[in-house]
Amino acid sequence: VQLQAFGGGLVQAGDSLRLSCVLSGRTFGRLAVGWFRQTPGKESEFVAATRWSGSSTLYADSVKGRFTISRDNAENTVYLQMTSLKPEDTAVYYCAADGQIILSSMRTPGAYKYWGQGTQVTVSS
Repeated sequence: VQLQAFGGGLVQAGDSLRLSCVLSGRTFGRLAVGWFRQTPGKESEFVAATRWSGSSTLYADSVKGRFTISRDNAENTVYLQMTSLKPEDTAVYYCAADGQIILSSMRTPGAYKYWGQGTQVTVSS
């Protein structure tokens, strides 16, 4: 599986932004796709994840109610709709995928085998 993330940019606090993660290769129901973010000097932080089947969807507490992860099976794309953005959401956002992750590991970056390149999101105050 190859992933390509895009859609980042510079926005103001309170604005919305939608990130896209396009997958190429084999996709199937149990495939987990996650969004993570990272700032300089910090470890990768879980943001949201979903199964390709839609059976499991998880969010970090810091984004719950503001971010929505969704997928378009026909377009082989997973989206991260971000609303009410805050300066602390500033980071490089990555999407990742793996077909062997159990539910309890979907928040763990190290559990994902396939990663896309990052896309920068900058939220100004």
